[in-house]
Amino acid sequence: MHTNRLAQEKSPYLLQHAHNPVDWFPWSEEAFAKARKEDKPIFLSIGYSTCHWCHVMERESFESEEVAEVLNKHFVPIKLDREERPDIDRVYMTFVQATTGSGGWPMSVWLTPELKPFFGGTYFPPDNRYGRPGFRAILEHLAGVWRDDKARILESGDDVIRQLTQMTGAQDPAALLDGSGVEKCYLTLRRSFDTRTGGFGQAPKFPRPTQFNFLLRYSQLRGEEEALQMALMTLAEMYKGGMYDQLGGGFHRYSVDARWFVPHFEKMLYDQGQLAVSCIEGFQLTRDPLFERIARETLDYVLRDMCDSKGGFYSAEDADSVVDPADPKHKGEGAFYIWTAREIEEVLRKPESDWFQYRFGCQANGNVTDDPHAEFTGRNILYQAHTIEETAEHFGVAAAQVESALTTASQRLLERRGTTRVRPHLDDKVLTAWNGLMISGYAKAAQVLGEPRYLKAAQNATAFLEREMYRYGMLLRRYRDGEAAIEGFLDDYAFFTQALLDLYEADFRWERIELAVKLTETMLAKFEDRETGAFFSSAEGDASLVMRLKDDYDGAEPSGNSVAVLNLLRLSAMTGRTDFRDAAERALRAFASRMATAAISIPQMLVAYLFYESKPKQIVLASGTGIEAMLGEVLARFRPNSIVLLDPPDPKMPAIDGKATAYVCENFTCQLPVTDVAELMKRL
Repeated sequence: MHTNRLAQEKSPYLLQHAHNPVDWFPWSEEAFAKARKEDKPIFLSIGYSTCHWCHVMERESFESEEVAEVLNKHFVPIKLDREERPDIDRVYMTFVQATTGSGGWPMSVWLTPELKPFFGGTYFPPDNRYGRPGFRAILEHLAGVWRDDKARILESGDDVIRQLTQMTGAQDPAALLDGSGVEKCYLTLRRSFDTRTGGFGQAPKFPRPTQFNFLLRYSQLRGEEEALQMALMTLAEMYKGGMYDQLGGGFHRYSVDARWFVPHFEKMLYDQGQLAVSCIEGFQLTRDPLFERIARETLDYVLRDMCDSKGGFYSAEDADSVVDPADPKHKGEGAFYIWTAREIEEVLRKPESDWFQYRFGCQANGNVTDDPHAEFTGRNILYQAHTIEETAEHFGVAAAQVESALTTASQRLLERRGTTRVRPHLDDKVLTAWNGLMISGYAKAAQVLGEPRYLKAAQNATAFLEREMYRYGMLLRRYRDGEAAIEGFLDDYAFFTQALLDLYEADFRWERIELAVKLTETMLAKFEDRETGAFFSSAEGDASLVMRLKDDYDGAEPSGNSVAVLNLLRLSAMTGRTDFRDAAERALRAFASRMATAAISIPQMLVAYLFYESKPKQIVLASGTGIEAMLGEVLARFRPNSIVLLDPPDPKMPAIDGKATAYVCENFTCQLPVTDVAELMKRL
C-alpha cells in the first residue's frame, strides 16, 4: 500500500488521501521549495472530507497509478482541506469563479512555483465525459504548455493577481450609506420566491439562513407580513421534504430539486446551528409549535451524533455511506437514510407499516423517479407526503392513535438504522467558527425555550473553545485528535464573539462580555483595514497568501465581515464603547456600494445595517423578587434590535424595594424604572 506525507496530518480530508499513489504534499514551504528547485508547476487540489464529488475524483483519478505517474513527474501535488484553510480556498475559488463562471469542490488549480494561479476548474472526470475534458489529458497538456511556453504562463499568473486584486479591492468611497439596499434585497427575494414550495429560485435549492435572518427582521421593522411568510414557508417546506432527516433530525446540505425532496445527503454543522436559530426566531414571532419542534429535533440530533465528549461539536457527516455492510467498499449517496418498502415492513407490523409508508410517501418500487446515477432504485426517501390528519382520515382511524403509533414506529426505524447500517463518515475536527454558530443555536434555544440541556450544551462548547482554542490572547482554528492548530481567521473571531454575546443573554455571566471585548480588540488589530474600513479574512504576515481578501458574501455561512459589524454594534450598545461603533460604521461605509448594487449577496450585512440605523434599546434588569417572570417575558419575544443586560457591573440601576426592576434605555438615556411586568411590556 502506498503511503504519502498526508499520513502525518490531522485533517480527515487529507488522511483520506494518505494512501493514494499521488506524491501529495500538504500546503507547506517544503512543497513550494520543491516546485522552485525543480521548476515545476503546482497542482493544488482543494476539498473537504464529506464532499461527494471529492470522493468520486479520488476513486477515478487520485487512486489511479497512471494518473499519479503524470502528476508526480510533471507537477508538485498539494492537497488542501478548505475547512482548515478557508483563506487559501477563497483566493483560488475567486480565481476559478472569475475564469470559469462557476465554482465548487473538488477544486483543481494549477499554480506557478510562486503560487500564482494560471488554470483551474472543479471536478474533472478521468476521461472526456459529461462535456468535461479528461483529467489526464489536461495534465499532459498543461505539462507541455509549461515546458514550451513557460514565460507566457508566468506573465499570465502575474496578470491574474493584478486583476483579482483590483476586482476584489474595488470600493466606491463616494457611495452613500443610505440603506437603499434593504428594499432592493427584499424585492429581489420577493421576485425569486417560489410560492409553491418555498425557497428562492429554481433547482437546486440551497438554504441560506442569512436570508431568513434578513426577512424576519425586515418583516418586523418594516411591518411587511409577506417577508415573514416567505421565511416561515421555506423553513416548513424544507422540514417536510427529504431535505430533512425525518427519523433522526437535522438538515441535509441542499435539495437537487425544487421541492426539497431529493437532497444532497451530507449534514454540515453550520447549517444545523443557523437553521435552529431561524426556527427559534420564527417561533418567537408566531408561537407556532412547528418551529419549536424543528429546532428541538435539530438541536437534539447534534447533541446525539455530532458532539465531542469534551464539549465541542464535530464538523460534518458525509453524504455517501456503505450500501451493504457485507461490502464496505460499495458506497452510495444517502444509503444510510433511504429504505425499501420491504425493510420498513420487516421492522413495523401492520397497520403501522401502512400508516408509516403513506405518511412518508413510500412506494413498493421506490419513490425517486429522476435518478440519473441509479442510486435510489427500489428505495424511498422519507418525506412528509401526508399530514397526520390526512393519514388518519385515509385509514379511518383517530389522529391521536396514528400520531402515537408513528412516533413509536419512527423510533424503532431509527434504532434499526443505527444498529444495522454503517454510519456515514464523520468529520470529527472541531472548528472554532462553526462551533460559534452552533453555540448561538443552543444559546438562543435556551433563552426562548428555557431548556437546561441546551444551555449546558452552549456552556460546555464555550468552555471547550476557551480551554483548547484560545491561547495567548488569540484563537486557533481547528482541533482534532488532541491537537489545536492553525491561527484563527476573521470568521473564527467573529462567529465565536457572536456566540459569546448570545450566550450572555442566556446565562448572563459578565465574563462572556469581557471575553467578547478582548476578542474584538484582537480582531480589530489583526484584520481591520484602517485605511478604507472593513476586515480582511486573514491576518498579515503569511507569505504563502498571494493576496488578502475582504470576504463579504453571505452564503451558506455568513461572511466574517457581516457578523463582525453586528458584533461591534451590539458590544457598543452593551458597553458604551464608541470605538466599536466607529469601527462598525467604517466597515458599513466600505461596503455601502455593495449594499446598493448587490444587496442580495449580503443579507447579513443588511441585518447589521438595520441594527445600525435603528435606535437599539438597552433593557437593563436588576434582580429581585419576580426576576424569572420578567426575564421570561423579555426573552420570549423577538426583539432583534435590543440588547438585554442583567445586573451589569455598573451599580447605577438597582432593584427597587427588593423587586425585579427594569430600565428601558435608548442611547444610554433611560426611562423611569418599572417593577410591573405588564407595564414593562407596554414600554417595549
